Amino acid sequence: MKSKKPVVLALILLAFGAFFIFGLNDYLSLESFNARKSEWLALTHDAPLASAVIFFLIYVAVTALSLPAAALLTLAGGALFGLFEGFLLVSFASTVGATLAFLASRYLLRDWVQARFRDSLKTINQGVEREGAFYLFGLRLVPLFPFFLINLVLGLTPMRTTTFYWVSQLGMLPGTLVYVNAGTQLSQLESLKGILSPGLLLSFVLLGIFPLLAKKAMALIASRRSLAAYPRPRQFDRNLIVIGAGAAGLVTSYIAAATRAKVTLIERHHMGGDCLNTGCVPSKALLRAAKWKHEQQRATEFGFSESASQMDFSAVMARVHQVIEAIEPHDSVERYTALGVECLQGNAEILDPYRVKIGNQILTTRAIVIATGAKPFVPPIPGIEDIPYLTSDTLWKLNEAPKHLMILGAGPIGCELSQAFQRLGIPVTLVDRAPRILPREDTDAAMPVQEALVREGVHLQLGCEAKRFIQDGDTFILECQAASGDITRLSFDRLLVASGRRANTEGLNLDRLGITLNHNGTIAVNQFLQTSIPTILACGDVAGPYQFTHTAAHQAWYASVNALFGVVKKFAVDYRVIPWATFTDPEVARVGLNESDAKAHDIAYEVTRYDIDDLDRAIAEGEAKGFIKVLTAPGKDTILGVTFVGHHAGDLIAEFVLAMKHGIGLNKILGTIHIYPTLAESNKYVAGQWKRSHAPQRLLAWVERWHTWRRGVQRSGN
Repeated sequence: MKSKKPVVLALILLAFGAFFIFGLNDYLSLESFNARKSEWLALTHDAPLASAVIFFLIYVAVTALSLPAAALLTLAGGALFGLFEGFLLVSFASTVGATLAFLASRYLLRDWVQARFRDSLKTINQGVEREGAFYLFGLRLVPLFPFFLINLVLGLTPMRTTTFYWVSQLGMLPGTLVYVNAGTQLSQLESLKGILSPGLLLSFVLLGIFPLLAKKAMALIASRRSLAAYPRPRQFDRNLIVIGAGAAGLVTSYIAAATRAKVTLIERHHMGGDCLNTGCVPSKALLRAAKWKHEQQRATEFGFSESASQMDFSAVMARVHQVIEAIEPHDSVERYTALGVECLQGNAEILDPYRVKIGNQILTTRAIVIATGAKPFVPPIPGIEDIPYLTSDTLWKLNEAPKHLMILGAGPIGCELSQAFQRLGIPVTLVDRAPRILPREDTDAAMPVQEALVREGVHLQLGCEAKRFIQDGDTFILECQAASGDITRLSFDRLLVASGRRANTEGLNLDRLGITLNHNGTIAVNQFLQTSIPTILACGDVAGPYQFTHTAAHQAWYASVNALFGVVKKFAVDYRVIPWATFTDPEVARVGLNESDAKAHDIAYEVTRYDIDDLDRAIAEGEAKGFIKVLTAPGKDTILGVTFVGHHAGDLIAEFVLAMKHGIGLNKILGTIHIYPTLAESNKYVAGQWKRSHAPQRLLAWVERWHTWRRGVQRSGN
C-alpha cells in the first residue's frame, strides 16, 4: 500500500504556510486582539455555544500545527469566556492539539529517526518507557520550555499516546490557569512578557522539580516500607559486609576500604574465588602447557628438527598449581587486611537487611553485598550421577591423564579444554546438542576454531542430545540422539561437564527474606544492583547478566559506591561496552554487536573485514590466519561491534573496546600511528578498509581532473 505520509506532510506545510502568507499571524497578536476585543465579546455574548466551539477548534488547530499563537489564544480564552469557562476550553483544547502534534510527529518522522539513530536513542527510549511520565510532567509544569517542541520530540519516542495525553492534561493545568487568569485582565497587559514575573517563573521551576522530588520520596517510602519489618540497630558494627571473596567481592571490599569505610569480607572457601582457584588462572596455565606441546610439533615449520617430548601429566598439573600459588598473594587475607579489609572465613547467613551471621557471631551493618559467584551446572541426564564426572571446579585435582576424555558442552570452557587436552595427547570427544561450537558467536567466527579442533584430532559430536549414561564394565558410555532420531553410543573413561554455570545462592537465607531470583537462578537486581531489599546488593556471577571476571570487577565499583553512598547519589551500571574472549587457538574476541545480534534486534549495519593472512607480523610469526570484522552504522565510522579471530585476539581487541567506550570512530583509529611490524597494525588496516569503501568518489573525480590539469600546466612550461 502506498504511503500517505507525503500527502499528510504537504497538507501540514500548506496550512502552516497559509497562516503566514495570508497574514493570519497579524490577527493573532496582542495589539490586534485588544483593538477588536469589543467585537469578539459581542459575538460570544450573542452566540456563546458557537463561539466556544469555534474557539476550541481554532485553538486545537493552532496547537496541532505548532503555530506561534497558543499563548495569545490562552489569554483570549480568559478575556472572552471568563476564568472558569476559559480555563476548561483552553485546558482541553491545548491537550487535544498537543496530542495531534505528537501523533503527527510520530506518524511522519518516528520510524525514520529511530532507524537512523537507533543506537543513540536506545538509552533515551528505555528511559522514556521507564520514567517518561515523570519527566513529561516536569516539563509541562515549567513554561520556560516551548510546549510545541515537547510535543514534537516526544512523538519520536515510544511513549504511549494515552500517557502523553493525561500527563499533558495535568501538567499544563497550572500554566493554563495563570495565563487564563491573566487574560481576564488583558487590557492591563502591555505585552505577553508581563504575564510571568521572576517570582512566578521561580514557582513554575519549583513545580517542575516537584515530580522528580516526589519520585525520590516515593522510592524512599518504598525502601522504608521494605525495611519496616526488621528492627534497625541503634548503631552499626560496620558500614559494609561483602559475602564472597572472588573478583566481585575483592574489588567491592577494596573500594570500600579505600573510601575509609569499615568493611568485612566473608569467604567460606578460598580467597580469590573461582577465577584464581578453579577458573581463569588454572585453565590458562593448562592452555600454555598445551600450546608449548603443540608448538613443538611445528618445529620443522621454523627450521628445526622434529623432536618429541614425553608429557608428564602430573607435572603439568603441578605447574598449574604453582601458577595459582604464585598469584595467590594478590588475593590473600594478608594483602586485604593490610588494605583495611577485615577478612573472615566461614558460612555467611543473612538474617535481615542489617545483620549477618557467621558461626556464632552476629555482625550488624549498614549494607550487604552478595558476591558469592557461580558453580558448574550439571544437567539432569539419566545416569550422570553414577559417573565420576569432573567439572571446571574439580578438574584441577586430576593427577592421572584420562585415556579418553569426554567433554559435555561446546561453549568457551568446553572448547578451550578440549583443545588443551587433545594437544597434550589425550583423546577428546566434544559433545553438544547445538549444530556447531560457540553458539554465541557468528558462524564465520566459530568455524575457524571448529576446523582447528577437528584438524588437531578432537572428535566432535555436534547436533547430538545426551540421553543417558551407562556403564559397561570399566568403560562408560553416553547414548546421544541426533536430530534424525538416530542413537549414537560414545565410550570414554572420564567425563568433564562444561554445560554452563549457576549462581551460588544456597545458605544465604534469601527465600525467607523474600529476595527475588531470576528464572536462571541469578539474584534479581535493579540498575543500581540493589535486590528487592535496598540495603542488600548483589554483583558478579551471582547477579549476572554476564559471567566474566572483568564484568564482576566492573559491577563491583557500582555495588560498593551505591551501598555506601546511595542515600546521596546512586549510579546505574553501564553495560554498553562489554568485551569477552574465548582462548582457543585461534582466539575469538568480541565487543559489542556481532551480525547475529544485529539481525536479531533489526539493527542496520555495515561490515568491514580485514583478513590477517595479509599482515606482515602475522606472516613472520607463522600465525597468518584469522580476521577482524567491524560492524559500523550505515554510512558512518561509528563502531557498533567488533569480532576478532586470530593470534592474541583477546589482547588486540582492547583498542576497539577503548574506542567504543569513548565514542572514537574508525577514522581516528586510522589516523593513529601503530608500530610496524606488530599484530596491532591489523586494527589500523581494518579501519583503512572501511575508509577505502567510503571514499568520496565524486570528490576524487574532481581531484583527478585537477591533477590532469596540473600536468598540462607543467608540460606547457617546459
